[in-house]
Amino acid sequence: MAQISRLPGAYDHHWNWQLRGSCRNTGTSLFFHPAGERGPAHDEREEAAKAVCGGCPVRVECRRYALAAREPYGVWGGLTEDERHRLLAGGLVERRTAA
Repeated sequence: MAQISRLPGAYDHHWNWQLRGSCRNTGTSLFFHPAGERGPAHDEREEAAKAVCGGCPVRVECRRYALAAREPYGVWGGLTEDERHRLLAGGLVERRTAA
């Protein structure tokens, strides 16, 4: 579960970036894997999701949100859940935020 206590609040200006996302008209099944998905199907779906993120005008905002909220599932800002977990576990996010 995302840690909502880390989120900025309910003001619209904190969330308007979502309206400009390249994923806005793409089905969520591309970004969130079905139960039991493994192997090439999993890898291909993640790569397709990351390709959508690659040209997204709000990729940075999306990535920041996912890291701050500790989003446990899906591709956000071009990062998979495993990639986000590695960044957070390595303390890279906290070091960059403090700098």
